[in-house]
Amino acid sequence: METGGIFWALTGLLLVALIVYFIHIYNRLVSLKHGVSRSWSNIDVLLKQRHDELPKLVEVCKRYMGYEQETLERVMNARSRVAQARAGADLRALGQAETELRQGLGGLFAVAEAYPQLKADATFRHLEERISALEESIADRREFYNESVNLNNVRVEQFPDVLVASRFGFAPFDLLEFEERERADVDLGALFAG
Repeated sequence: METGGIFWALTGLLLVALIVYFIHIYNRLVSLKHGVSRSWSNIDVLLKQRHDELPKLVEVCKRYMGYEQETLERVMNARSRVAQARAGADLRALGQAETELRQGLGGLFAVAEAYPQLKADATFRHLEERISALEESIADRREFYNESVNLNNVRVEQFPDVLVASRFGFAPFDLLEFEERERADVDLGALFAG
């Protein structure tokens, strides 16, 4: 074989290797994108389940909490904002609405402590436990979603993946972040002081 033939054969092999490598990068980016979508779907299912439980909770509370309409309205308004943000796939608005809803639920459960008959109601206890379990599941799924988003975002911005990502429209995703309320430190000495 002459030198020119060897050169073209090596060039062809190199070109095939590069094409295979870029196909591998593309497939990896597709896999990461679908991982983000799948993890979002898991959160969305839980948000829907909680969305369906909240009117039941408010109805039970209305029977006992006649003078706490503002607390109940706050929960239902936040529920509506969560639904709107979910429908629009607006993660920033969803994070804000989720924060409002969590604060509203916290306030509702705190106010419920003043109503012994409500606390004794089996339906209320069941809904409180169900919503608390859903909250924990949402937090777990949110963590998994954010991990998936981070993996995707790093790949989309890394070289050489960025070449394939920009060419084929792969983009970074937004993290799902809930605002955390500042919590004051508890003075344990004052709690146990005589």
